[in-house]
Amino acid sequence: MGEDAWLEYIEYISFDIYDWVVVFAVLFLGLEVLDEMVTRRLNKERFLETLSSLFTQVPFYLAETAVFAGAVYLYFSIYEYIPWKQPVNGYTAVLVLFLADFTYYVEHYALHKVRLLWMAHAVHHSSTVMNTATAFRFSLFDPVASVIFHLPLVLMGFNPILIFAAEVLVQAYQFWLHNEMVGKLGPLEWIFNTPSHHRVHHGSDRKYLDKNFGGILIVWDRLFGTFKKEEEIPSYGLTIPMTSKNPLVVQFSEFPALFKDLRRARNISEFTGYLFRGPGWKPRTDP
Repeated sequence: MGEDAWLEYIEYISFDIYDWVVVFAVLFLGLEVLDEMVTRRLNKERFLETLSSLFTQVPFYLAETAVFAGAVYLYFSIYEYIPWKQPVNGYTAVLVLFLADFTYYVEHYALHKVRLLWMAHAVHHSSTVMNTATAFRFSLFDPVASVIFHLPLVLMGFNPILIFAAEVLVQAYQFWLHNEMVGKLGPLEWIFNTPSHHRVHHGSDRKYLDKNFGGILIVWDRLFGTFKKEEEIPSYGLTIPMTSKNPLVVQFSEFPALFKDLRRARNISEFTGYLFRGPGWKPRTDP
C-alpha cells in the first residue's frame, strides 16, 4: 500500500476500534451494575459515584474537541517543517504505537509527580468506586497534557495521523482495566497492563501509591521500578477522600488548596515548588 492508503486505513481502524470499545465499555458497565444489584453491593453512594464519573465526560469532551482541533493544526504545522520525515507503513505504525505507549508512561508518571499536572489527574483518581465508569472520569484539562507530551513524536518525524491513532489505541485499551470483576490473568500479567495491575494504581493505600503507570504494557513499570503486584483489593480514591458527588466540584477539587499554598509562598522557590514538586510537598521550615 502507498502512504496515503496506509494513513487512511490506520486512521479508520483506530477510531473504529475506539468506537467499538466505548460500546463494549457501556455494555460492561451495565453488567457490573447488574452484578452489584444481585450481590447487593449497589447502594445510593456507589450509584451516585458512578453517575458523577459519567458526568465528568461533559466538560471533558467539550475540552477534548477544542484541544484536538488545536493539536491537529499544531502538529501538522510543525510536521511540514521536519526534513527527516519517517516513512508511513505498517512497521512505523507499530513503532509509533510502541513509542506512544512509552510516552503515556512518562506522561502518567509526571501527572502524579508534578502538582500542577496532578490537579487535573486527581479527577480520575478521586472515585472511591472501581468500575468502568471510572474509565470515563477525566478532567477537562487532561487533553492539554497529552498534546504536550506527545509533541516529541512529531519532532522525530512521524506523521501526526500515526500519533493520533496510537494515542486513541492506548486510551481505548485502558477502558477494560477499570473493574473488579476480572481477576488475575496469569502470564499476561508479566507483559500487559491488566485490571489487577490497574486496581493497584487506583489504590490509596500507602504501599500502592504511585505504582503501575503503564498504558498497554506493564513492562515500563517493571523496567523503571514503579511496579507493584496486587496483594489485596485496594482502597480506592485519594488519600484525602473526595466526598462530593457533584461533577463540578470533582473537576476543581484540587484548585483551592493549591491557590492557598501559592498565596502563602514566601519566595519564588516556594512558589515554583508548590507548582512543580509533588502533591503534598511543603517547604522546609526555618529552625
